Amino acid sequence: MKSVYIVGVGMTRVGKHTHLSLRDLASEAVLKAIDDAGGEKPQAIVVGNMLSSLVEQENLAALIADHSGLRGISGFKTESACSSGGSALVAGYSLVASGLFDKVLVVGVEKLHERPTPDTTRGLAYAADADYELIYGISFAGLNALVMRYYMDRYGISREEMAWWPVMMHENGYYNPFAQLRKKITLDEVINSPVIADPIRLYDSCPLSDGAAAVMLTSEKFKSINDSPIKISGVGDAVDSPDLSSRFELDRLYASRLSAERAFKMAKKEAKQVDIAEIHDAYSIIAAITLEEIGFAEKGTAPKLWAEGRFRKGDRPVINPSGGLKSRGHPVGATGVYQAAEIAMQLRGDFPGMQVNGDIGLSQNVGGVGSNVITLIYTR
Repeated sequence: MKSVYIVGVGMTRVGKHTHLSLRDLASEAVLKAIDDAGGEKPQAIVVGNMLSSLVEQENLAALIADHSGLRGISGFKTESACSSGGSALVAGYSLVASGLFDKVLVVGVEKLHERPTPDTTRGLAYAADADYELIYGISFAGLNALVMRYYMDRYGISREEMAWWPVMMHENGYYNPFAQLRKKITLDEVINSPVIADPIRLYDSCPLSDGAAAVMLTSEKFKSINDSPIKISGVGDAVDSPDLSSRFELDRLYASRLSAERAFKMAKKEAKQVDIAEIHDAYSIIAAITLEEIGFAEKGTAPKLWAEGRFRKGDRPVINPSGGLKSRGHPVGATGVYQAAEIAMQLRGDFPGMQVNGDIGLSQNVGGVGSNVITLIYTR
């Protein structure tokens, strides 16, 4: 396989963009990525998105390419629930690594404020098993709450320990100009925020978000487009059952562990070598289990470690200097691409928020409650 590099990135601010259409948001990110890649245009476009059919329309590759002045290139859309952006990256990587194309633009885009919140909540719930879970009326937050309660009871995790995660994420996101929730919060504010699905409270949850991010991927032939090309050295993808009832263990994310192992093996790296990571913290509980499955913490210890001050700037690895999904926001189909763009900028040294020095980065994008997980390793 050919080596694959990120040579251009583009992001929109994450937030509530009711004044912009999906194509407008995506085009903004696309044009920024092309400009960052020295104006070099792609031969193909891959779009990551989950809910476009609910919001506006399908056939997004043609829609976005045409709106961005790229009529005539190849393109398609990927969908794997909340990891749709990660799936788009795997697809784009494969197109370049296979030699089919030398320049592929990957864009993730989502508009969750286009419809009333109950409609969006219902659409997001379809990341779970519609036949065996949703018929009982449970929400996506409710499923994560089941996992969180079980985990906290099993490992003796206090409400205070779990609450330090959103405090840390808002601290990081405060400095990120692309973040949706740029405000610092206190431990008391997390613990006393409204209950969403007990024990999950408002500040344990990421916000509904609109946004788009794009990265230009090229073969080695074109990596000199950018003075600081970032190599995608490892790719891992794994799936698990979408329904919780048939999981091997309720407090484990099997696909998270497998995808990380595969990415590390391909990159010939280990978890202890990672300097910076962007992980998928749609809920605080997913952050905890993800850190453990990747290998950054022993089982049942992640909340205790972050309550002690681990994973902050100055530690190794630094986790979510962007603020993560909790503060940066979670425009579902775009999240995986935001992670890739953020890690690339961190390794290049030009991320506009909290900067972390390092040579090796990792991103992990989680679909559903861990049913489809993509991990990527990046090297400078």
